[in-house]
Amino acid sequence: MNAIATRAGFLTSFQDLGREGFRKSGVSLGGALDTHALRVANLLVGNEESNAGVEITFGGLQLRFGDARIVAWCGGEFDVRVGPISLPSGHALLVKHGEKLAIDRPKIGCRAWIAISGGIDLPVVLESRSTDLRANFGGLDGRALRDGDEIPQGPNSGFATILVDKLREEKIARWKPPHDWSSPARREPVLRFIRGAAWDLFDHSTHHALTSATFAVLPDSDRMGLRLDGPELKRHGNTDLLSEAVAPGTLQVPPSGKPILLLGDCQTIGGYPKIAHVITVDLPVAAQLRAGDQLRFREVSLGDAHQFLLERERNLEQFRRGLEVLFE
Repeated sequence: MNAIATRAGFLTSFQDLGREGFRKSGVSLGGALDTHALRVANLLVGNEESNAGVEITFGGLQLRFGDARIVAWCGGEFDVRVGPISLPSGHALLVKHGEKLAIDRPKIGCRAWIAISGGIDLPVVLESRSTDLRANFGGLDGRALRDGDEIPQGPNSGFATILVDKLREEKIARWKPPHDWSSPARREPVLRFIRGAAWDLFDHSTHHALTSATFAVLPDSDRMGLRLDGPELKRHGNTDLLSEAVAPGTLQVPPSGKPILLLGDCQTIGGYPKIAHVITVDLPVAAQLRAGDQLRFREVSLGDAHQFLLERERNLEQFRRGLEVLFE
């Protein structure tokens, strides 16, 4: 039986790892703004890492379950409860028929990703079940969740069935991933970046401002990108630039000099100069930033960025193997 959204929350949508391979057609990557968090949550409930989950923005979601499922979540500092039981981030929990899961407003951060065993069974559109809220397709009719919506679920996997039996008495699993994976939100974070294609269009004073000043997130930010307030980033001259490919993590500088950090729903090309690119492993932190939050930037080398990502993938593989042994 499917779960029911008795309360849909501020902005809740279904997301997986995104639509790879369609950028040449102008289709955004989309997907969970923190794909690593979703992968981890899926592993915790016995799903494939690519299964669709529930992305919550600013909480307010309440779900009532129709059968026994394993749930887990990763994200900001939310208060998540199943009945009277508090569910910490990064822990799997057995939800039984009729039980309710509720997630309140976060103290830190703004987003969370809930994985439900069996995954979200929605139609595949362009090789993804993700909701594209701007283009209004994918997910559940291309829109955010509404009160009373049913959440179609697939069957529990073999791993999930084993977990259901393991957790009938304990309720909450004792095992969990590293804290940084399940709780990536930070107060005044430092986002690491590599130099962008237009780095040399900016002078030394602008480079210094980018790496030494504090920036604040503006209210007109969304899944497409974070608009930042801080020192004006000026470039040499006003020569028109050809539109070039952009991607999640690209830091663009429009004529106002106020940078824009692109996120998962960003466009595929852009004409603003790209001064920098936030590295992949720091995008989960960026996805938690909300209006008024402050952040700083620090430069790293491309080699370092590759190494950080490889290290995270190696650690994730070890975590995956550890869970497989646990599920045997």
